[in-house]
Parts: sequence; C-alpha cells; structure tokens
Amino acid sequence: MHYSRLTDRIAGEGAAAWDIHYRALARQAAGDDITLLSVGDPDFATPTPIVERAVASLRGGATHYSDVQGKLALRQAIADGYRQQGLDVGPDNVIVMAGAQCGLYAAAQCLLDPGDEVLVPEPSYVTYEAVLRATGAELVQVPLSSEADFSLDPVALEAAITPQTRAILLNSPHNPTGQLIDADTWEVIAALCRRHDLWLITDEVYAELIFEGQHFCPATLEGMTKRSVIVSSLSKSHAMTGWRLGWVLGPEALIEHLTHLALCMLYGCPDFIQDAACDALQTPPAELLAMREAYRARRDAVCGALAESTAVTAIRPPAGMFLMVDIRATGLSSQSFADRLLDEEGISVLSGEAFGPSAAGFVRLSLTVDAEHLTAASLRLAACAERARAELSPTPAKEADCL
Repeated sequence: MHYSRLTDRIAGEGAAAWDIHYRALARQAAGDDITLLSVGDPDFATPTPIVERAVASLRGGATHYSDVQGKLALRQAIADGYRQQGLDVGPDNVIVMAGAQCGLYAAAQCLLDPGDEVLVPEPSYVTYEAVLRATGAELVQVPLSSEADFSLDPVALEAAITPQTRAILLNSPHNPTGQLIDADTWEVIAALCRRHDLWLITDEVYAELIFEGQHFCPATLEGMTKRSVIVSSLSKSHAMTGWRLGWVLGPEALIEHLTHLALCMLYGCPDFIQDAACDALQTPPAELLAMREAYRARRDAVCGALAESTAVTAIRPPAGMFLMVDIRATGLSSQSFADRLLDEEGISVLSGEAFGPSAAGFVRLSLTVDAEHLTAASLRLAACAERARAELSPTPAKEADCL
C-alpha cells in the first residue's frame, strides 16, 4: 500500500533518538533496576491544588466541547503573564493547544511553505526537524560550539540567512544544553529579523526553570510583536507533562489561522484541564519554587560528582532540567557510550548526536531523579567512562619509554 511523502519527512534520526529510552523502559518493565535520565519528564507530582481543580471541574460537568481557541479566562491569564513582561497583548493573541509540541507543529503549518528555510541552532531538540519538514520547509542547522559551552553566536545566524530564509526558531532556556540567550544577543537577533523580514519563533517551555540569569522575551523589542511567535506550556514548570496543555502567542491574524487549523485537528482542549491550568496561572502553587530549587540542587550534585573525573566533563547549565556531559576522552561515540552505560550500569541517557553533529562526543543527562540518586548515577557514569578510556589506552607508556 502507498503512504504519503509526509511519512518520510517526519521519520529519521529524530524519531530514532528515543530508541535507547524505549529500551531502558522495556528493561525497567522487566524488573531491572534502571535509572532513567533520558527524558525530560519531571519526577514531581503535579501540585495538589491543580489536580483538585481539575477534579472539581470534572465533577461540575466540564466534559463537553470547549472553545476551539481556548477558554477566555485561560487565554486572559496567559496574556496577563506576558503583559507583566512588557508585551502589549490580550486574549485574542493566544490559542490554547495540546502542549507546546502541538503548538509548535501548528504554528509551523501556518507560517511555512515548501522550500522555506528555518534557521535552528544545533544541537537542537530532536523533534524540531520533523516539525519543520512536515510543512515541506527545510531546517538549516547553525552549529553551536562546545568550546563556548554551546552559547549562541548571532554572527553565525546572520551568515546562514539566504533569500529562502523565512524564520528563526530559538529555544531559551535551551534543550539540550540549558544555555540562556541574554538581552544583548536578543537585540542583535531582533535586528536580523527586522532587516531580513523574518518570523522569530521562540520555544520558552523552560522559562520558569532559571538558576542564574533572567529570562528575556524578545517579542517586547521594537518592531517584534508583529513578527514574534511564542510557544510555551505548563509541562515543565508545573510538572504537568501528561496534561498536554500549552499555547501559542502571536499576532491576531496568526491566531485566527491557528484556530482554523485547530478546528479540523483538535477541536479544542478539554475544559477541565483548562480550568486547572487557569488556576495554576492565577494562583501559582508554592511547590513551583521548591521544584526549581530542587533542579538547581540536582545540577550542582551532578557537577560535584563529576568534578574529579578525568574521563568526563560536565557543562554547568544556568537553566533547564538537562546537563551535557563531554565523554570524548573515552574514544567512544556518543551513542556507543550511551549504549554501554545502559548495558553495564543500568543508566539511560541520550546521545548528543541525536541533537545534532555539534554535540558529538556528548551525552544529555536529565535532572529527573533526586539529588542522591543523581550523585550515585553520575559516579557510575564516570566509572563507566574511566573503564572505556582505560581500554582505549590499556598500557600507558612509562616516562622512561618516551626518552
């Protein structure tokens, strides 16, 4: 039987990146003691007030069709959050989606045509390529240097712009590296967008998980409101990954197009989930600060545990729930090391190469277990790396032999 060309565009390395995670899940289901550090799913429970609001809404009968664009009260609450950042927006600038992933896919469908190019720094989140290629557009990778801790260089962005460039897609705080784009860099990027008439799509799902530095919304810059598209959700900040509640904020015309798409795709998000999300935004639970501080402590625990290793080096991230570990001294590829770590130590991490060639020789570790278990896992990771490096040079030359 024949399948559409879309099926080819949405498959590939991005989809295959999760194979090791699925293998770890299968071993865990079989009873093996596996430490899952391969996915960004918070180990915290959704704060109780949010859960109770959803239950009350269900019991109150919120089980029918909802507003396709999203409940007005929720859209207003989302818009209010951006107004506090200095953005002149209202509920008509917002559409509620089934998670940020859905929001990004829908936005791409409404912004891009076949042949368009979208600049994306790499390493980048593994689903970006499929999201963009589903539209017929092409992802143009702009490499980030590991020697600069994967910080974004706007000069490299500008060098990648061609007449076919339609948009720049940026993620800050960044997945997988946890790096932040600072205000000065955003100014330069905004100038690029204005000069070349580009859309700026920003994935801000980790904006509430910053340890050092501040989040900056580039849509607040001169001339950027009309060309900025913000995608975000409650998944990471509120430990609500399974609730599938996110949004897109942008110009009213874009939101109207997205509503037409949602009408034939989603037909609205569940009312009871929207009621819970509205409460989450209007009355932020006390647990949010505690969760952020826990991620900070976990980051510090991993960096501390790996600090003495001569086989691996951790890049200390200022934000997010991930950490990149340099394993190049082992002589193994990222994927080979990740496979070995799972086989020998029962720890699953993602290969850096899954996020792009610039992360070759790195693995991504998720801060999704408590600090004590992360410390133990990090020490075992370092031990695995030491063994691999010893096999690379099993008999180090004595000083005398070199004379």
